[in-house]
Amino acid sequence: MAFKNYGSHIMLWLSLLFITGQVEISNAQIHSGVYITDVKNIRHELKITDNYITHSAYQIAPAKFIKTVGGFYTVDNNILKIELEFNSAHETNGLTELALPIIIADEKLTLPMDGELEFVKKEFLQQDLDGTWLFATRGPDKGQERRGDENTRKTLKFLQDGHFQWIAYNTDTMEFFGTGGGAFTSKNGTYTENIEYFSRDDSRVGATLDFTYQIKKGDWHHKGKNSKGEPMYEIWARRVSSQM
Repeated sequence: MAFKNYGSHIMLWLSLLFITGQVEISNAQIHSGVYITDVKNIRHELKITDNYITHSAYQIAPAKFIKTVGGFYTVDNNILKIELEFNSAHETNGLTELALPIIIADEKLTLPMDGELEFVKKEFLQQDLDGTWLFATRGPDKGQERRGDENTRKTLKFLQDGHFQWIAYNTDTMEFFGTGGGAFTSKNGTYTENIEYFSRDDSRVGATLDFTYQIKKGDWHHKGKNSKGEPMYEIWARRVSSQM
């Protein structure tokens, strides 16, 4: 597992934790949810399910995207191990996996990401469309070719506790094509995004986008206008992936 370039003091921090007795050897599990911490105008956000995690960092004001990583994870003896599916800084640091010491305490997580960060879990908020989705095809659905988990070129959308993120990437080459995220609501056929970070264009932060949605045969039919104001019709399929 690689430590370099994801916080130069990780190994020292881990050693100190064991010396001071702050780590109990266990296989404690992380509660699924969204965890956030703000440090010096930088927001760090974790989205976590029972086997998948994303970490995104962005400057709040003026808006500026910094980085994102994500993939399948396990926790073993207080070490968070992540097999990365995407890494926005892969061209620079070459990381495809991470191993990070973690402290799990009720609704808080402590991790050595750009310093020792304490993340606090956001309140649970259940809405329509919650979960992970993969872009399948353009609408309308007329039997055209679909993309799925077997394709290395993926666009993932992660909706959880009122927060959303999409990520476009290639799991074979580790190419990163873009990401964006923020707050969302989905109710009675109306899906709304409030953009808080956007890797392709920081000037789009603060925009609100309204869409309509329908669930047809398990697929999410997503209609409206994209961030450029162009009409769009996308079909997303729920992601079903096994743990690494």
